[in-house]
Formats: sequence, structure tokens, C-alpha cells
Amino acid sequence: MLDEQVENASASSEPEMTPEEAPNKGAKEKRERSSIQFPYGDLDDATAIAKAIHSNAGTSCSLNQLAAYLKQSPSSSAFRLRVACARIFGLTELDGTSIRLTETGKRVVDPRTEDEAKAHAFLAVPLYEALHKEYDGYSLPPPAALERKMNELGVSSKQTGKARQAFERSAKQAGFFAHGADRLVMPAFGGRPLDGASGPEKSHPRQEDPGKHGGAGGGGKDLHPFIAGLLRTLPEPETEWPIRDRVKWLRTASQIFGLIYEGEGAIKIEIEADHEA
Repeated sequence: MLDEQVENASASSEPEMTPEEAPNKGAKEKRERSSIQFPYGDLDDATAIAKAIHSNAGTSCSLNQLAAYLKQSPSSSAFRLRVACARIFGLTELDGTSIRLTETGKRVVDPRTEDEAKAHAFLAVPLYEALHKEYDGYSLPPPAALERKMNELGVSSKQTGKARQAFERSAKQAGFFAHGADRLVMPAFGGRPLDGASGPEKSHPRQEDPGKHGGAGGGGKDLHPFIAGLLRTLPEPETEWPIRDRVKWLRTASQIFGLIYEGEGAIKIEIEADHEA
């Protein structure tokens, strides 16, 4: 069935053999397999799937309908890999022969929350999350070394090139390369961007990455990456922090809470009249 084929494409994280490889069945059986999940498409590819569902059907449709929206054959490997890409990024989920938007998928099709949702989707990919934990705020190694790291994390040695290219495109699309393509930095939403500077982080090692080390706050619980990134944008104590910048920070916090927590209602943050000047 079509839904089973799509699930298999997601689970394997490996493309089908090329026509040149197909005759050699023994080579296929012995081929190295990746043990960590990653997409062959990039984040924009996954977002296009979510937007096709949203534009034509709202929040869900059948896989056959989606193929029609994309003008592709529902039985083609290209279609299955595109659907798998959106699923690996956490924008969609399968339910039998239907595909529906996740909460992140609903946010990525909304221009008001698209940037935050893309950052969330980027970290939903197991390979990308592992690389973010390894290099958060630090310089990425050259391409060859990065591919070796991907291989260590579980990417098939024959697929590290494709995996790296998709990773680099997706990181840029998600805003993680705002400070250069050699540095993977969590973006800040609605407030000032993270500077990724090494100086203050070395002076205050406990603030370097609250979400990575845990325990620094006494509870031993890792912080969500979005919360950790937000906390690092706080200015030093006893320094000037304009009221409008404080409001931006609080609004950003509210947006992040909306992404990672469940709950109804809205938080309203505004400047009182006495502080308008």
C-alpha cells in the first residue's frame, strides 16, 4: 500500500538504487545502511509539502490527493521521498492512507510563526539535533571533517555527501547560519540575534549552554534548545536594557512558549503609558 511505501522511505533514510545499481542484487543486500534518520530533501522541500496540504485541503488529505496537488505520481519514489522529508522534519504525520499537518506544520504555513516553526523543524531531525548539540555556537569543521562526524553519528559512508549538503541548506533556511555558514547558532525570534561570541561564554561557562549540560540550575533537567537560546540573549546584570528591548524579549519568550507548551489563551505584553517616551 502507498502509506506503507512512504513509511518505509522514512524509516530507511536511504534512497532506492539507481538503474545502474539495480542489476547487482548482492550489492544491494550488503550495502551499508544509515542508523540515524535524516532527509534527502531540505527544509524548504518539507515546507512546500506542508503548504500544499494547507493551500488545497486545510490540515489533512489523502496521499493520492497530495500527489495530485504536487503533480507527481503517488507511486513514484520521488513522491515517497518528498513525503518522507516532511515527516522527518516533523511537519506532517501519516494516518493510514492520509497525511496531516502536525502542530509544527500548522505553524510553518503561517507567515507569523513560520520562522520559529522552521527552527523547531530543523531540530526535529535526529542527525541535525545531534550536530547542533555537538557544535552549538562553535565553528563547524570543514566539509570533509563534517562528513566524517556524520558517519560517526550513523550516516552511511556513501551518503555523507548528500546528508551534508541537505544539512547545510536546511540550516541556512532555518536561520542557524545567520552568523556565517561556518557557525551553527540557534536563532532568536522577535528579539536580537544570538551573537555566538566565544568570549563571554568562556568567562561564564555555566551560561555557555544551559540546555546541553543540565544540572547547573540544581534540577538536573535539560532545557529545551529554544529556552536555552533565549536565555543566552539576556544582557549582563546591572547593565542598561531599554524597555522596548525588554518587551521584544518577553514577546519572543511568549512565542517560544506557544511552540513548546500546550495550553489555551494568549499572553499580552505591552508598554505602559508612563514608559512610552
